[in-house]
Amino acid sequence: MTETHPYLDPSLPIAARVADLLGRMTLEEKASQMLNVAPAIERLGIPAYDWWNECLHGVGRAGMATVFPQAIGLAATFDEELLHRVGTAIADEARAKHHDALRRGLHARYFGLTFWSPNINIVRDPRWGRGHETYGEDPYLTGRLGVAFITGLQGDDPRYLKLSACAKHYAVHSGPEGARHTFDARPPARDLTDTYLPAFKTTVQEGKVESVMGAYNRVNGEACCASPTLLRHYLRDAWGFQGHVVSDCGAVEDIYERHQIFRRKEQAVAEAVKAGCDLCCGGAYDALVQSVEQGYLAEADIDRALARLFTTRFKLGMFDPPAMVPYAQIPLSVVSCPEHRALALRAARESIVLLKNDGILPLKPEGKFIGVIGPNANAPDVMMGNYNGNPRDAVTPLQGIIDRAFPGANVLYSAGCELNGPEGAIFWEAHEIAAVADVLVVVLGLSPMLEGEEGAGVADRPSLDLPAAQQSLLELLAKSGKPIVVVLLNGSALAVSWAREHAAAIVEAWYPGEAGGTAIAEVLFGDYNPGGRLPVTFYQSIAQVPDYESYDMTGRTYRYFTDEPLYPFGHGLSYTTFAYGTLALSAPSIAAGETVTVSVEVRNTGEMAGDEVVQLYLSAEQPAVPAPIRSLKGFRRIHLVPGEAQTVAFTLPAEAFMYADPAGEPILDPGTFRLTLAGGQPGYVPAAQMAEGTIEVK
Repeated sequence: MTETHPYLDPSLPIAARVADLLGRMTLEEKASQMLNVAPAIERLGIPAYDWWNECLHGVGRAGMATVFPQAIGLAATFDEELLHRVGTAIADEARAKHHDALRRGLHARYFGLTFWSPNINIVRDPRWGRGHETYGEDPYLTGRLGVAFITGLQGDDPRYLKLSACAKHYAVHSGPEGARHTFDARPPARDLTDTYLPAFKTTVQEGKVESVMGAYNRVNGEACCASPTLLRHYLRDAWGFQGHVVSDCGAVEDIYERHQIFRRKEQAVAEAVKAGCDLCCGGAYDALVQSVEQGYLAEADIDRALARLFTTRFKLGMFDPPAMVPYAQIPLSVVSCPEHRALALRAARESIVLLKNDGILPLKPEGKFIGVIGPNANAPDVMMGNYNGNPRDAVTPLQGIIDRAFPGANVLYSAGCELNGPEGAIFWEAHEIAAVADVLVVVLGLSPMLEGEEGAGVADRPSLDLPAAQQSLLELLAKSGKPIVVVLLNGSALAVSWAREHAAAIVEAWYPGEAGGTAIAEVLFGDYNPGGRLPVTFYQSIAQVPDYESYDMTGRTYRYFTDEPLYPFGHGLSYTTFAYGTLALSAPSIAAGETVTVSVEVRNTGEMAGDEVVQLYLSAEQPAVPAPIRSLKGFRRIHLVPGEAQTVAFTLPAEAFMYADPAGEPILDPGTFRLTLAGGQPGYVPAAQMAEGTIEVK
């Protein structure tokens, strides 16, 4: 190797450098670089590289890292600026770990710069085990938060990517987990357009995401990782995607082993490459050379895919002197630094949703004994979610309450029961605590061992209820007559109807990350006023949810659900009150190519400072074809002190008023549309906390 090779010249355009490098490689060398475990090519100075890395809510699986709330908790913040800051902090830690590994000669998995996050699939069904990895059920919210997170990860340097982010799993992927390697999702055309694809389109076109991961399943008969419709028609031709596509791990093998679309491995991998799957997580692309030799694939097809992969590596600065790459100078001391830990606490605070409060919260200092009971009260692993790193320190709800309890108060603790086990001795121990406590904080819910990914020992949930032992524990404690505050740690909707009827308050805390216990205690004792909102619908029971295997959105999520939910999407209470003024429109009508500004004054009319999440919903009053009941089209989280007012404005393009017809074609339907600005969904907030108006679409 010589330093005069053009691909090593940082002054040349990346496209020229990539072309020069590919021209020096043999077919076998090219094929070897299309596997996620790419070997070194020493004669060309190409180091070994493993493309697989994770940063769903912090750098995952690579030792110590700041652990932020699980993705569903981040979604509950309804805070784009926060998501961007979290992405930036994660990228700092990832860069520091990567360059430290290189200095030590390590090229191991989970120390690269290509991260397979975020998960932007839509939670169409609360049973799906991986719902907690996502930003919830709404395509608009998912797209906005996805863009914020991705741009934080990828940075804003004009020359280099900080990290390569990845929008996954493309597409129409949300269970059933147990059938994901064989399942053929067949959504109606309108749902493909209006629900399953928008977040991917947004993260590609606005977020400029560098990578997209193909899903395991089929969509309308085509395997996602070999789908001309998904990978060519939509992703590259319609949306202009310029990055690379990676398969989910083992998904290319599924094409011929489980979907059995093609009988021969050599043909299956060829079709995947030609459709646009550039990188194989797994080993299937070890047949690429044979695919070329047998005539299924041209070397030019491999060159096209490999050019995309090396373009990403060049954009990350992997072939440039470290002194030229600003991100290479980030020190290892940034990992779990005080600033990042403070950000994790802020994120945990903002993620908490107050579902119910009869006035018991914030807790008062009168009582001498606080009973903290429940299997999730002192379970650090539950707080971490999945795809997580290891925190420097983690504060459980129990520890947070002990640290914050009023002077002179005694905190009594019992797990009460196992997370998902039978009643036992600790069941009665909890009963004895309830007899002497003045108030009971009962920390219940799920864990990543009860909801998760196929192959991880657990997958989808058969029920939306609390595990039976936890429900029995809650009912036993209620017999004490003591006021009960239920705190939920979980990643998906729970049908806590009994708790709604019998508990004094319900606090949704998700899997809150390393600082979760501190944030929960701050909310319970009134040091922080909760302002999170539900990014998913909480149903009354599983009877309200359609057939799990149907990808038809009829009856699913707040956009199409016609029954009464337990708690609606967008719901969240506060310790203060907010009043909305009159909705103002910049114009009475809108037509194609035009925009309209919608605004309202929001005032804190209570006695405590707090956050309000202003949500903009749009609804067609007499749609020409079936349309969503309502759709979120804007949101903004604002902070107001008592008496303070702020005008919140959203500018909508005409495209915001479009929805798909039954053929999947977006239409701008003339007629009247209702616009609502509110602290939650229309019909589920007090009249003072919303403002409505109409606009004509021409």
